[in-house]
Amino acid sequence: MNIDNIPETIHKNTIAGLIGIEFVEITNDYIIAKMPVDDRTKQPFGLLHGGASVVLAETVGSTAAFMTIKDPTKQAAVGLEINANHLKSVTSGWVYAKCTAIHKGRKTQVWDIRITNDAGDLVCISRFTSMIIDIK
Repeated sequence: MNIDNIPETIHKNTIAGLIGIEFVEITNDYIIAKMPVDDRTKQPFGLLHGGASVVLAETVGSTAAFMTIKDPTKQAAVGLEINANHLKSVTSGWVYAKCTAIHKGRKTQVWDIRITNDAGDLVCISRFTSMIIDIK
């Protein structure tokens, strides 16, 4: 992954920025981002919304895929499929998504995203598939 490919403002004025996703650590092997469990990310019963977990997972997966691109003026990473298994509820604090590669092919990639709560308990497991496309 190439950390130099990510501009600081990449998530400004996007859903990731609007719900408070912040990147904590970016390495060549994994990405960790965190998201608050607050009014922006909860469902009406006060629990972390499953859709917010999926947004967090797709954000770190898409960012990881983007970082593998050698020339972002000629290629882009787009999502093909995402799934999520919600394992534990969260009512406050932060959740953390760690994204690691399962497969990094020339055109398709598969990413494993594990979301945990402040105590380190597994909250959600997600798999994200992306495609690298050529752009004009």
